[in-house]
This record gives sequence, structure tokens and C-alpha cells, in this order.
Amino acid sequence: MALNSGRDVLFVATAEARDGEMRRRIEEHRKMRPSGWTTLEATGQLGEQIARNIGRSRTVVIDCVTLLVSNVFEEHAGSSDLEKEVMAEIEGIIDCTRQAEADFIIVTNEVGLGIIPGDRVSRLYRDILGRANQRLAVHADEVLLLVAGIPVTIKKG
Repeated sequence: MALNSGRDVLFVATAEARDGEMRRRIEEHRKMRPSGWTTLEATGQLGEQIARNIGRSRTVVIDCVTLLVSNVFEEHAGSSDLEKEVMAEIEGIIDCTRQAEADFIIVTNEVGLGIIPGDRVSRLYRDILGRANQRLAVHADEVLLLVAGIPVTIKKG
């Protein structure tokens, strides 16, 4: 979608290299990105960081909300306000989409389709990510679900 936009693209990468395997994944993703795209590596406060770095970009790709939520969980481990912290991030993104003169492509994972996780933190993560995805979807013009690489329209604007 971003490749076909013909516009300047700001790619926002939310992954944090916490171990060697993740560092390798991040490096592979960097190699796959078009050289003409501007990359912003940001693990939190995305709305503010995008607003400061958007420049002339008219397409913004956020990849991905799933890791952003994981970053919030890591930063606020043990806090009783995890959902509040996650939703503050999501609202920051939504505010940015309203103010920026750009199209946003926001990548996330649907983790609620599998089995219910066996531990409390994983269940909490799945539930909070699900609510974050719902909040973003309410404000999106279009929502697509990729199944085996095939886009399925969930919401059409």
C-alpha cells in the first residue's frame, strides 16, 4: 500500500532489540525497506515522535502496534496502570492521525483468534492489545485483516 502511494513515506519501526534474535530480525526488516523511505525507530510516545519527524511525508507506516504494546508492558512491568499507559499511546497516535496531512497505515496483530493464554500476563496483554486495536479501528477509514497474505476487508471507508 505504501509502495503504491507514490508519496514520501515515513516508516515508524517500534521493535526494540532486546536480544540477538530480535537484532537480526530488525536488520532484515531494514534491508527490505525501500531506500527512499525515511525510517523513525521509536519504541514509545509515537504520536509526538511522528509529529516531530513527519517532514514532507504524506504516508506514515507504523509497524507495529503489537510491539508498541509490548514495549509499554516492558517499561511499566508490574504497574496497575498498564492499560491506561497503552491507551495513552494509542490516543497519541489517533491525535497525530487527525492533525497530520498524511495517510496512515497502522500494522498490528490480531492475537485474540487463538487459544486463551495460560498465564495472567499473556491474557492481560492479549486483552489490552485487543482493546487498543478496537480503538484504532473505530477511527480508521479502512481496516484490513491479512489471512495467509490475502487482504480481507473488515471495514471499508
